[in-house]
Amino acid sequence: MTGIQDSDPGPAQSAQSAQSARPYDVVLFGATGFAGGLTADYLVEHLPSSGRMALAGRNRDKLEAVRDRLTGINPDVSEIGLLHADSTDPGSLAEVARSAKVVITTVGPYLEYGAGIVAACAAEGTDYVDLTGEPEFVDRMFVENDATARKTGARIVHACGFDSIPHDLGALYTARLLPGDVPIEMRGVVRTNATMSAGTLHSALNQFSRLRPLKEASSQRHEIETRPTDRRAKLKTERPRRDPVTENWLIPLPTIDGQIV
Repeated sequence: MTGIQDSDPGPAQSAQSAQSARPYDVVLFGATGFAGGLTADYLVEHLPSSGRMALAGRNRDKLEAVRDRLTGINPDVSEIGLLHADSTDPGSLAEVARSAKVVITTVGPYLEYGAGIVAACAAEGTDYVDLTGEPEFVDRMFVENDATARKTGARIVHACGFDSIPHDLGALYTARLLPGDVPIEMRGVVRTNATMSAGTLHSALNQFSRLRPLKEASSQRHEIETRPTDRRAKLKTERPRRDPVTENWLIPLPTIDGQIV
């Protein structure tokens, strides 16, 4: 690692050393909700026998009910910890962050409930994952926590839900098939019969009502973020319209997908 002597482990290695002593490999915040329940099922199905997992939330009775259900899915999981976490209680969030190598949160809308756990993970050098699709939240978290996370070695990863990953990977796959030395224009359309969860609907409506703060957060991030110098990318603003190619009505959503791509 350039610029760091062998005797200086650097923030990332120091964070890894501190993480190795933590009681849980992964803590899931929000397991009693819809998306959190699905995430909990997946985690417990794929958790290695040596894995250490905990659930975090406000209501212990509900957490215990989720734990009982999870142990029925995978009897090999002998113990799932329960931690108190309240998005309005910074102390509880700090304790969760100190207890885990990775915190996954499905507690949204993230603009209302998500900032505290991001700040706690950044401060404690804890890796963080969420499902947000809210551009304003992601930009604000960068502005507020990027410098701290760099010092502690925490990795903050947003938008890991199904509504973001396929768009990101699809665009990456397509770009790799196209020439890299000429301008390209990429367009994606998604059609689904899936039902939107209450949390997702709440997040979308909330973001629709905050277009000015969304733009302000993007500008603040742009002022401090180091951008690539070997390429430029521009997100084209669309309006609801009938598409001549697919012959369907298309509705652009104010989600994070275009920004990620």
